[in-house]
Amino acid sequence: MQSTALLVLAARGEIDYRTFLFANVGNDSEHPATLAYLRDVALPFAAAAGIRLESLERRRRDGTSETLLQRLSRPELRSIPIPVRMANGAPGRRSCTADFKIRVVGRWLRQNGATAATPAAVAIGISVDEIHRANRRRREPHEEIDYPLLDMGLRRSDCERLIEEAGLPVPPKSSCFFCPFKTVEAWRQQRAADPELFAKSVEVEELVNQRRVSLGRDPVYLSRFGRPLTEAIAIPTPDTAGDEDDGLCDTGWCMT
Repeated sequence: MQSTALLVLAARGEIDYRTFLFANVGNDSEHPATLAYLRDVALPFAAAAGIRLESLERRRRDGTSETLLQRLSRPELRSIPIPVRMANGAPGRRSCTADFKIRVVGRWLRQNGATAATPAAVAIGISVDEIHRANRRRREPHEEIDYPLLDMGLRRSDCERLIEEAGLPVPPKSSCFFCPFKTVEAWRQQRAADPELFAKSVEVEELVNQRRVSLGRDPVYLSRFGRPLTEAIAIPTPDTAGDEDDGLCDTGWCMT
């Protein structure tokens, strides 16, 4: 939502950014709703406003592309790149954001002239109500970071208003469809509304644990309950209470 609000502000001429970058971790990994929003809403809106919106992907040294799910599927994989949950519910270490978002964007910036001597001005969509993410955001040598939403004192609700004023639908929350930072309520909704996607998430969890077993390690999970998704996430009923946990991702990169 915050990144889309920046796009609206740029189209209105209220911020001076004419290039927007979306680091796609893979059409097989990003949530389908995010990819649909990019294709059907963001790209046409940007084009109409004369704004350049590019979708980037991770490239290996030989020039071939790599998705996050492809990396998770590598037989020789020893380190899990996503923040899988330990038995106590705590998230493990991750490299997905660095490898598939930050470095992908950084490579594009350097290819387009950004250096430590002449850094690129990079705006990050972080609003006032999630300012802690800005405090944890590491600055790369080739960039100067700007937080327009913070400078303008805008909150998430303000971003939603800006998007609606532009005549656009409010975007869905962006993340990989199997992200372990997904809230419990989001898992419930996925299982109820998109059982095929939930089944794919279950397959990812099983795949990760096949690797863990082969290495003699304890199982890990995609939810915080310390159990497989099929056991941890019940099919919602009409009286199921919502979950207010907003996840733990603190970098603001998931819709970058």
